[in-house]
Amino acid sequence: MSAQKGKDLLLKVAGEPSGFVTVAGLRSNRLAFNAETVDITHQQSAGRWRELLAGAGVRRASIAGAGVFKDEASDERVRQIFFDALILSWQVVIPDFGVIEGPFQILSLEYSGEHAAEVTFTLALESAGALTFTAS
Repeated sequence: MSAQKGKDLLLKVAGEPSGFVTVAGLRSNRLAFNAETVDITHQQSAGRWRELLAGAGVRRASIAGAGVFKDEASDERVRQIFFDALILSWQVVIPDFGVIEGPFQILSLEYSGEHAAEVTFTLALESAGALTFTAS
């Protein structure tokens, strides 16, 4: 994969009545995958090296984004999803790579502003089920 423009990394949420709506105004996005391990090391482990049980840990993904208010409809949608504590399908579109899709819940939604600057927001999401990957 060659270098890509950061602005092409998109965060989308399930829309009404169908399809996905891009969360407008984002200036930065981050997608992280994590996996917990299950340690099965015992007294007879070779050289006392740690041993892990393959395929047994909990996998999760987190998404973070930050930006400015740009589109009233998507701003309202994200805010309502947070206040209703909904778990909805989200997509992260990675240009020339693929799309990660699955259920996420918004863990935090923050607003900030300075006297001589625009109002900004940040949001953080955590996966709430199995994710799929579709290559581009």
